[in-house]
Amino acid sequence: MGKITGFMEHERIEEGYKPVDERVKHYKEFVVGLTPAQAKVQGARCMDCGTPFCNSGCPVNNIIPDFNDLVYRDDWQSAFAVLDSTNNFPEFTGRICPAPCEAACVLNVNDDAIGIKSIEHAIIDRAWDEGWVEARPARIKTGKKVAVVGSGPAGMAAAQQLARVGHDVTLFEKNDRVGGLLRYGIPDFKMEKSHIDRRVEQMKAEGVTFRLGVMVGAAKDPLGKGSKVINWAKETITPEQLDKEFDAVLLTGGAEQSRDLPVPGRDLDGIHFAMEFLPVQNKVNAGDKVKGQIRADGKHVIVIGGGDTGSDCVGTSNRHGAVSVTQFEVMPQPPEEENRPMTWPYWPIKLRTSSSHEEGCEREFAISTKEFIGDKGKVTGLKTVRVEWKDGKMVEVAGSEKILKADLVLLAMGFVSPVASVLDAFGVEKDARGNAKATVEFTGGYATNVPKVFAAGDIRRGQSLVVWAIREGRQGARAVDEFLMGYSDLPR
Repeated sequence: MGKITGFMEHERIEEGYKPVDERVKHYKEFVVGLTPAQAKVQGARCMDCGTPFCNSGCPVNNIIPDFNDLVYRDDWQSAFAVLDSTNNFPEFTGRICPAPCEAACVLNVNDDAIGIKSIEHAIIDRAWDEGWVEARPARIKTGKKVAVVGSGPAGMAAAQQLARVGHDVTLFEKNDRVGGLLRYGIPDFKMEKSHIDRRVEQMKAEGVTFRLGVMVGAAKDPLGKGSKVINWAKETITPEQLDKEFDAVLLTGGAEQSRDLPVPGRDLDGIHFAMEFLPVQNKVNAGDKVKGQIRADGKHVIVIGGGDTGSDCVGTSNRHGAVSVTQFEVMPQPPEEENRPMTWPYWPIKLRTSSSHEEGCEREFAISTKEFIGDKGKVTGLKTVRVEWKDGKMVEVAGSEKILKADLVLLAMGFVSPVASVLDAFGVEKDARGNAKATVEFTGGYATNVPKVFAAGDIRRGQSLVVWAIREGRQGARAVDEFLMGYSDLPR
């Protein structure tokens, strides 16, 4: 490393935020990134630690010490080349990844971790500004045709990798724009969609064909009767049609089946899945007109679910002009600081406060909803109870029942599985959790039980992070390439 003692001389600098009263008035990004000088100092903090656990802590195995050192040395173009070699879309992860690499940082044992995510963010933004991000079309075509079903981060990464080695790739997306949950799940204030759009243009230049508004599944009821999964498709293509037209099919859909809360009163108006609420706002932000948009204006909003999706509902509700926003988490409040000797280098459980929480939100921990209360068919409140965990089981605290006012309830308790009917239409065998059954072995990995059909991303792994989706997309692409050609030069 260029600055061996840098970690002893410099403190961690966090990226900043624009003021709350300014940012809640719009849906634009509000993170203030590091200046080149700040990034250089942060790169200097990277230790010559011998065994960089950050590499293995990163699902795409970014070569983190190398790009940190190159930023410290002011060789930004080389830093981008190193980052680009392992991550197709660092502008996505540099904005929305929770940074497991930082949890695994050796300095994090007894100090503040290197600001890896902020350095990654700075590198890729500069690369776009300087024109270093270029299309890399294949020089030789293989003549093989591959269908990638689902245009989220796994599908985008897979399609790009496969196109770059010369296959004719068609990327199918049931909705009207590319990006999957990146596009219609993550709010624009966390990641503006222009980042997806310019990658789409790059991929088109590399030979990827995009077919939007196309649902791949059974000809009738492809998502299953009564499904709440968003589907803006205008056309349906069956697996049989793909089988005839393509040499291989890679399924990269998301885990879109939301977890429900089947308690009394669930059928009242005003109770919605987060994924009925968030995607429509992104669509409106894109300039579309939407009838019957679910809005939080002037309402008392309760968000059930303490994770990132719940936080996104909080931020969006505040921008709508909610009177109050309360977020429920059934688990007890975690400690503000993790027990590092017990958890490092693994992802720690600790209290995490998002920018949306700082904009205005009451947080309730160890609370469970027993019943939704309504009047004239519309939700007006919730009956809750405090809970505690004994011997691994949730137990209600006697005498702790309470009724809270609510005009809008958003269910953000995660996703249980991909849409079963899609896997059923292909005849793909499922695991115990309802995901596509496929291994990640070096040989034969990502292949399903159906000949020439592969699966990668959340459809195989289950609900996970964007960075894991990119990893699986890259590895799934390699598996498909090896299946088609007998070997593959694509990296794992």
